[in-house]
Formats: sequence, structure tokens, C-alpha cells
Amino acid sequence: MTDNYKSTNVFLLRRIGLAPSKRLLTFLISAIFITLPFGYAYNSVAIVLFVGYSFLSYKKQNISVSYVLLAPIALYMLMVASIAWSIDVPLTVKALSKEAALFFIPIAFFFNRKVISISRRGILKGFSIVMCFFAFFYFLRAMYRYFEGGNIGVFFYNELSTPIVSAVYLSAIFAIAYYYFLSVKNKRFFDYLGLVIMMVMIGLLMAKVTIAVSVLLTAVYISFFASVPKKTRIAGAAIFVILGMSLVYISRTTTLFPAEYTTNIPEMEKLAEEKIELNKVSPHEAWSKQTFSENDYFNGTAFRIYQARIFGELVQEEGKIVTGYGLNASIKKIEEKSKEHNVFEGGVLNQRYARQNYHNQYIEAFSDLGILGLLLVLALVLINLKKSLSNKDFVHMAFAFLMIALFLTESFLWRQRGVVLFILLYCLFNIKLPEKSGKITL
Repeated sequence: MTDNYKSTNVFLLRRIGLAPSKRLLTFLISAIFITLPFGYAYNSVAIVLFVGYSFLSYKKQNISVSYVLLAPIALYMLMVASIAWSIDVPLTVKALSKEAALFFIPIAFFFNRKVISISRRGILKGFSIVMCFFAFFYFLRAMYRYFEGGNIGVFFYNELSTPIVSAVYLSAIFAIAYYYFLSVKNKRFFDYLGLVIMMVMIGLLMAKVTIAVSVLLTAVYISFFASVPKKTRIAGAAIFVILGMSLVYISRTTTLFPAEYTTNIPEMEKLAEEKIELNKVSPHEAWSKQTFSENDYFNGTAFRIYQARIFGELVQEEGKIVTGYGLNASIKKIEEKSKEHNVFEGGVLNQRYARQNYHNQYIEAFSDLGILGLLLVLALVLINLKKSLSNKDFVHMAFAFLMIALFLTESFLWRQRGVVLFILLYCLFNIKLPEKSGKITL
């Protein structure tokens, strides 16, 4: 890129009232975070503004390549390449737009690696504070719905979240804010308040993986990071683990909380009125039963076991190990298997199972993109984990372990909100700091 081209870019920015600014870049990164609970359009606009501004405000000396950022770019390029062998090209092409953050956000960080000199914690602090206001909004919304209809379920799981964002993804967003407030060394009143608000929201959203990981990470923080006497750390960690596991147990045994894959299904009331009994499929049945009936109901665990099973069957039958079926195209094979095993035809609940993706990022990547896709996803999580352990940054470490766990139960990177949350934090945490700098620089 020539100096004349660079001067033209700066001129264009000044013409629209903007100038190359570290603060503005930081604001745009924060805007991507803050718009995650909104609709996709708002978040997409924030990404476009950040990427566009990064390209226009670049300086040649600030461009710096990092292997850490090449991994997500390589994954996206493989997604694009999968058009060549996809069994459903329109579906693959359509999916590329929501995965574009894997390419453009790392590129923007290439352009700004030596420019943005504000603390990561400053960005996380602002994000976490805004999430407290979001939590307040969700709770007020639930209270209004409760007084309107008298249904206590509006305070839990997908009823507490909105149709725009599911409980699992909202709990992951709140978990990052929770880890920030937990990691503050000299906590003040508002830090404790934010910590409690995020803890309550994660509990109410009832995303079991996020709860379990957060409980264990809190115990780790109390045991190894908190500035308190050793006996107090051990006792505090033990108490927190017991309380957390009790919450998970209660959520699995009480009828107060909604069950996975049945929440918000109007037909459930109809089934109750007609006294139609559902057969709760056991994990063993999910793995071995050849044909299911219209009244079979899969809970979250059984459904994921069933999906792992059909993935194994597809590998044995068709052997698409090298290429996979193409980005997002394996859903067609899932539908075919649903028909083969009769898990959706004729039943009002079973119809919801036919077009569910694998709910496992590792399996999803393998099925869609082949062995190379799986290796690239593993590279992302392992790079992230290795960097977090070497940096000894608790929030980074918590993010790394949370993603590893959520990838086991959700196709996290195959959803726009999930891929944006992951890749932005991945870039933010894993850019190595200059050795002589006292500030945290991206």
C-alpha cells in the first residue's frame, strides 16, 4: 500500500469527522462486545465499522503478522473452499456470511496490533458493566411477564432470555463479565454487585455447562488467585463447589425449571391435555435403539449421544473423513438419518429433532470440513489454552476452559453470536505484548 493511498484514507476519515484514534478503535471493539445480546444486524454494523476503520486508519509500521491470527483465517478459507465439494452449495454459501468474522476480525487486528494501547481489562470492564444493565433489563422483563401471566418459568432458561439470543449463548456472554468481576483484585462495592448480578443471571439461565465450568473456575480462583489466607481459600472453594453442584442437581430434579428441547413448545400443553405419555429416551437407547416412536423424547444428554451416534454411522457408511460434506451441509445428512431412525416423523416433539445440528463443535467441524477442519478447531482451542496458562491471566484462562467445554455441547462457531464472541476474545487475549511495554497493547 502506497503513502498516497494511506494519505487518501486519512483524508477520507477526516472528511467524515473522524481521525485515526486509539480511543475510537477501542470504542469500536467495545461496541462489538456490547451489541452481542442485540439482533445480528446491530452486531454486524459494529463489526463492519471496526474493520472498515482499521483498514482506513492503518500505518505501515503498525502492520504485524502473527501465527495466532492465521489459524482462524485458515479455518475460514477452508470454509470457503468447501463450496467445491459441498452437497448443498446454496446452504454453504449462505453460511459463509455469518462466519466472516473469523476472517475479518483477525485481519483488523493485523492492522492494529501495535496501535491500540489500552488495557484489555479496560475493554472488559466496560463490557462487564454494560452487561449488568442488560441483566437488569432481562429481569425487569421477566417480572413484567410474571405479573401479567403468573408463570414462574419466565425467570428461567430460554424464557428469561429473548427469542433473539438463547439461554446458552446469553449465559456464555454473562460468564465473561462474571469472570472479570471475580478477577478484580481490590474489589469495591460495585464490583461485588456486578459479581452477584452475573452469578444470579448465570444461575437463572440454567445453562448447565456454563454453571458447572463457572463453579469449578471460581473454586480455582479462590484456591490459587485470591489474596486470602490458605485455609480460607480452601474452605471457600469447597463451599462454592458444594453450592454450585447443588444448584445443578436441583435444576435436574425439580419441575420448576424447564426441560431442554421442550421449552417454548406450545404442543407440550396439548400433549398434557390429551394425556399423551412421552417416553424419555435413555442414553443407552439413544446410542443403540434402531427405530424410535413419535412419543420418544430426548433430553439434552440423550440427544447429543444420538447425534454422536449418527455421525459415527455416517463416517462408517460414507467415509467423508478428508473433506466432509461442506460448511453447514451435514444438516442434510442429519435429516436423512432422522428419517432412517424415525426420530421426527409423526410426533409433535420429534419434528424439532430433524434439523438440529450436531450440538458439538468438534463433530460439526469434522462432519462439515473433514479432518483438517477438526484440526483447525483444535488448534484454536489449544493455542488459546496454552497462551492463557503461560500468561497466567485468570479471565483468559476462564474463557479458554469455558470454550473447550461449550464446544462439547454446542456448535458454537457455527452460530454468528458464538463465533463473534469467540474470535474477538481470542484476538484480544492472544496478541503477545511487547516485552518493554508497560501497557497492554493489541
